[in-house]
Amino acid sequence: MIPYGRQEITQEDIDAVIEVLRSDFLTQGPKVPEFERTCAKKFGASHAVAVNSATSALHIACMALELGASDTLWTSAISFVASANCGLYCGAHVDFVDIDPNTQNLCVRALEEKLIIAEQEGRLPSVLVAVHLCGHPCDMQAIHALGTRYNFKIIEDASHAVGSKYKKEYVGGCKYSDITIFSFHPVKIITTAEGGIALTNDQELATKMDLFRSHGVTRDPSLMTGDTHGPWYYQQIALGYNYRMTELQAALGLSQIKRLDGIVDRRRKIAMHYDSLLKDFPVVIPRQDPDCDSARHLYVIRIDPEVSKKKRKDVFEYLRKNGVGVNVHYIPIHLQPYFQSFGFAPGDYPKAEKYYDEAISLPVFPALTDEMLDKVVGILGEALLR
Repeated sequence: MIPYGRQEITQEDIDAVIEVLRSDFLTQGPKVPEFERTCAKKFGASHAVAVNSATSALHIACMALELGASDTLWTSAISFVASANCGLYCGAHVDFVDIDPNTQNLCVRALEEKLIIAEQEGRLPSVLVAVHLCGHPCDMQAIHALGTRYNFKIIEDASHAVGSKYKKEYVGGCKYSDITIFSFHPVKIITTAEGGIALTNDQELATKMDLFRSHGVTRDPSLMTGDTHGPWYYQQIALGYNYRMTELQAALGLSQIKRLDGIVDRRRKIAMHYDSLLKDFPVVIPRQDPDCDSARHLYVIRIDPEVSKKKRKDVFEYLRKNGVGVNVHYIPIHLQPYFQSFGFAPGDYPKAEKYYDEAISLPVFPALTDEMLDKVVGILGEALLR
């Protein structure tokens, strides 16, 4: 089976982890701060806070932005549920914005229209989570302008976009957002086995996220109430969580990030190969905006009934049956039973629902050879034409 995604682990990665296993620190040692500094420098942010998952990073980002029970978080209708759940963790209300059918990202026009109505009704969002689906950045300049106009904070859920660029600058520099989140799950661009990171240019937000990832406990005398009792002393000054990244994860991340540019280059070449081979197929292939340079975490085709006579389910099952491990990213969040319990229903976000009915993620990972890629396309052709 050719999977849709797969981590790439080299001997250098293995050696880096073994070195930590033989060291004095498996957690809370020097590797995590080194990984944070490396990420901040690479992506152009002032601060980085590494955690055990991108979901944890989203949660502490919302906490740092003081999202609460009287607030609302908006995000794209097409994403993994974590992009919305982070608001629920803080007790906030969650709502969605429909997608742009060309990019599958949050539609800026739909966002603006929703904001106009929300302002009239007195229910503007406090936080917007902009999801860079498949690694293709959202139109962040336009979203930032709306954030300034309507006074909401912006989190970039860039879980798919490690190594992506927007207007020739790396995603992660937070030029148009308050906080950017990366994921290092095994199928993502680079991996720390599990793990994530929050990037920001705001010292206060970084300090808060650092506190929230470790039980709300500090050893910094400047943050304490009253005088310190000595070098052993700590205080819990907030309610936090155990979201820390381990030294093992950070060591793997430090090794992997050295190869990031090469990994992304290979992914882009795979996508270009797909573009070339599929241009005459009865499918809709991904579109890239001129301002965006995607890291190509996913390559999603669409089985549009206006283009193809085949149903997505039939094509999907044929590919799986013949050794191609395709997937679907994602089921619209508002269609999940848990979110339907809040009153969301089919038909609420029609463009997201149409995309879901048509989408198939084809394999993309650095070790995918041209021969494997040709095999995927050949089997896809059989599925479409048989």
